[in-house]
Parts: sequence; structure tokens; C-alpha cells
Amino acid sequence: MGAEATTSSPEASRFLAETEAELLDLVTEQQRTEWVYQTHITPDTEALSSRSYARYVNTAVRRAKESTRFGPGELSPADRRKMTLLRLLLPIIAPDDPTESVELTRLVASMQGAYARGRHTPVGGAEPLDLQGLSRILAESRDPRLLADVWSGWHAVGRSIRPEFVRYVDLSNRGARGLGFADLGAMWRSKYDMEPEAFAREVDRLWSEVAPLYRSLHAYVRSRLVAVYGRDRVPEAGPIPSQFLGNMWAQSWESIYPLLAPPDADPGYDLTKLLVDRGTSVEQMVRYAERFFVSLGLPALPPSFWERSMFVRPRDREVVCHASAWDIDYVEDLRIKMCVEITAEDFQTIHHELGHNYYQRAYARQPFLFRDSAHDGFHEAVGDTIQLSVTPEYLVRIGLLDRAPDASRDIGLLLYRALEKVAFLPFGLAVDRWRWDVFSGAIPPADYNPTWWEIRRRYQGVVPPAPRSAEEFDAGAKYHVPSNVAYMRYFLAHVLQFQFHRALVRTAGIPGPLHRASIFGSEAAGRSLGEMLAMGMSREWPDALEAIAGERRMSTAGLLEYFAPLQRWLDEQNRSTPVGW
Repeated sequence: MGAEATTSSPEASRFLAETEAELLDLVTEQQRTEWVYQTHITPDTEALSSRSYARYVNTAVRRAKESTRFGPGELSPADRRKMTLLRLLLPIIAPDDPTESVELTRLVASMQGAYARGRHTPVGGAEPLDLQGLSRILAESRDPRLLADVWSGWHAVGRSIRPEFVRYVDLSNRGARGLGFADLGAMWRSKYDMEPEAFAREVDRLWSEVAPLYRSLHAYVRSRLVAVYGRDRVPEAGPIPSQFLGNMWAQSWESIYPLLAPPDADPGYDLTKLLVDRGTSVEQMVRYAERFFVSLGLPALPPSFWERSMFVRPRDREVVCHASAWDIDYVEDLRIKMCVEITAEDFQTIHHELGHNYYQRAYARQPFLFRDSAHDGFHEAVGDTIQLSVTPEYLVRIGLLDRAPDASRDIGLLLYRALEKVAFLPFGLAVDRWRWDVFSGAIPPADYNPTWWEIRRRYQGVVPPAPRSAEEFDAGAKYHVPSNVAYMRYFLAHVLQFQFHRALVRTAGIPGPLHRASIFGSEAAGRSLGEMLAMGMSREWPDALEAIAGERRMSTAGLLEYFAPLQRWLDEQNRSTPVGW
């Protein structure tokens, strides 16, 4: 391999300038058509979205393949990084054949549409419900028969997606191999500034460090569910049936907190009730989150954000309600798409989504190929870091709460947060662990569903309500699978957010335990955060991590410190309870 040049050759510089200009134009068009499709689902908008995405994908693939003619001797360090990122720009690579390229983009759009149109009429119900309605039942009902019916009813959506998913795997793998990757999973793992297998080992390291805390939480939750539902429905020493965990995918368990709350741990307030009783509007929910970022010294959102975002589910059309943040023109046209409800969960989610928007705005001055987060886990972690500052003290400062609960109630607060954050970790790992093996061919189509549940059981210690056949496709009942969205970012974000939080709390000079600290109002923390955000993807992620945390390696130390009081409490509760499954 030749040595790097200090400056790029004129031809290489011209190629990159033309590539970035062309891709920016096409991705802006694609974002606009995709926005229209997701906020107004019809066959026509689906076709328009598919066509514009195909144009963008085809151009990006062509440019990526053309880039291989430039050797390192013709490239400056920054341009060499751009060439590498160009090959990794897309979450999916279309094959060279134009017909297959169009087919692949149509498949993804079709799978998304099938997911969005999913409905089920619960037993005893009068009308079919969408995912939001079904999820509400899972969160609130304690009727075992209804819970199992709702779970199974939604998961049926995967069955219709399965044939298209099999074809999508074949086509996307062929596209990835055309750029020199072993398969699509290897391409995804190559986005972390290390070799794919090294990244897989890094993920295993992080999981091994937090798995004991998860197993302690699992054991405590299982023992409480046994008390509620009985040993005939929840085993004392085995995996937990997932329909009892309050979430369609058992990825977060905070909805069943009332069944699990320790004695005398009631914090004395209900955020949902506070918001409702104050007559909080949907726009005010979003304004609270904007005010947090402004308190850090960051600018207010542009007027177009308020004019163009979708905050409420329209009554006259199908939409994708899954919350997401958008940067339409990769400069200033920021939006969120979300069917906001006046709940504590959505209050948190809005803070998270604006984290994406503020990241997008911060790196807008970078060249196009650097307009992304240091790695995708960083993008998710920023909003989650802000969520960790949504503490009782923060609620007092913004006038939603009169006074913070006494520290004696902290175990309840920590348990609630662990049901959201710690419970998620193995699911965040399992989704892409399964897909990596699907893409590599280690899991053939006949084994998609059995292996999905083997992995879920291994990492999460959960099982479905009843045995599932190989003809089902339960992975397809999770939005990110039919939508071709890599999921490892969420696992990484659940580690990084605590690493970021601990660093920013220290920068802000806030005393006391991590779980009580909020960086709201700290411009020092805002400057540290802003420095990292503005880097975008211009440097390798250890550089960005060092800018905000003073460390160059992802670490679980912040997470373990945050939950240390809870870990001690759980160990005490589990003294006579089996741990593991």
C-alpha cells in the first residue's frame, strides 16, 4: 500500500467535489419524497419514494465503485477518509443490474408499507387496532389471555413480509459483495473504524461487562411476575414469557413498573398526570425539549421546524408513526415525525429526537460525506444522554414539579430507569446478532424464526407466549428489520449515553450521584457536547469520544456507576431467588 499524500491530486479532488454535490442534491430529493410517503402512505407516494431512493442508491453505488481507481498516494488524509465513507454511505447496496436495483428498493418500501398497515382486532374487541393501540393494551392490561392474543396478533405482520425479506437478503448481499464486502452484515460492521470481526469482539466485551446487572434485573422481575401471574404462567427459574413484560418486543419493561415497584419507593409524582393536568399541548411537549438544548447555549430551532414537522397522527390518511428525526436538506430543514401523545414516555422520546436534530444541525458545516455522527451509536446516544438529565430536579427547574422526592425513593427511580435502559441491552444486541448470521448465510430462511427465538432466549431470557412455527417471521414484527435499519447503534447508544452523561456531569461540576444529576442550564457541558457534535464524521470515532469524554474506548463504567445502588439492592432481593435461565 502506498503512502498517503498531503494533498489530493486534482482529479481526485474534482471527483470528490462532484460526488458530494451530486449526492447532496439526490439525497435531498429522496428525503422529500420519503417524507411525503411516510406522512401520506399511498401506492403513488410509495412508488415516488422508491424511484427517488433508487436514483440516489444507484448514483452512490456508481460513485463508490468509481472511487476505487484512486490510490492512497493520490489522496490527502481527509479525502482518503471520504473515499472510505463513500463506500459505506448506504445501509443497503443495490446490485449492478438496473432491474434488480429497482426491485430491491421496491422490496424495502413494500415491507415498510406492510408493517405500517399492520392491524389486529383483539379478542373481545370491536375494531382492528394499529401498533400503538395494541402496544397500549400490552402496557396496561393484566389479562393473560388478552396479552397473548395481542402479542400474537401483531407478530402476524411478519408472516406476510417473510417472502420479500428472503429476496431482499439475496439482493442486498449481492450489492455488498459488489463493493468488496463479504455480505451486508460485514458492510454494516465496517462502519466503526475497525475490522468487522474486531467490532464484533468489541460488542461482546461490552455485553460481558453489563450482563451480570441484566441477569440480576431479570431475576427480580421474574420473581415479581410469578407472584402476579402464578408459576403455571411464569416459571420460577426459566425464561420469561415476553407478553408479560409490557412491550411488544420485551425490549423495555417500564410499563410494568407498578407490578415491580419496591415498597415505599413511590416518588410522589406521575409525569404523565402532571402533563395532562396542566393541559400540556403537543407543541408544548416539543418546546420543553427545545428549551433544554437552548439552556446549554445551543440555538433555538428554525421556524421551518415548527411549520413542517408532523407531531400528530392525521385522521385522513395512513402514516408511519414511528418517531424519527429528519434533516431534509442536510443543512437547516430539520423536522421530527411522530404521533405525539401527552405521556411521560413521549416527553422523553421528544428530548431524544431533538438530540438527532441538534447533531444534524451542528455538523451541517462539514463537507457532505462528513455530515453524520462519529458512528451511528453516537447519533442515538446524544438524545439518550439528554434523557438521562430528565430527572426530578430538572422537572422542578422547568416548573412541572414542586419539589424533588427524597433520596430514600431513589431505588424506585433507578429501577424504573433500569427497566427502560438495562432491560433493552440484550435486545439491542440480539437483533443484529441474528441479522449478521442471516446475511452471512449461517442462518438459512428455514431457520429464520427458530434461530430468532434461540438468540432472544440466549441473550434476553424471554420466550414467546406459545411455540412459534418456522413459517412465522417474528423478527419482521420489529420496524427496523423490514425497514433495513441497522440496530447495533441502539446497543452502543445505551452504553455511550452513560459514558457521555458521566463526562458532562463532571464538566458541569455537578456533585452527587449520577442518577440525580441534570446538565440542564450548563453552558460548560453544552460547549463540550457542541464540540463533539460539530466534528460530525470528519474524524474517527475515538477522536470524537475523546472530545466529549476524555477517553478513546467505549466504556460501561458510567452505566455501572449509575446503577450501582440498584445492583446492590437487587442482589439483596435475589438472595433466595434463582438468577439466570
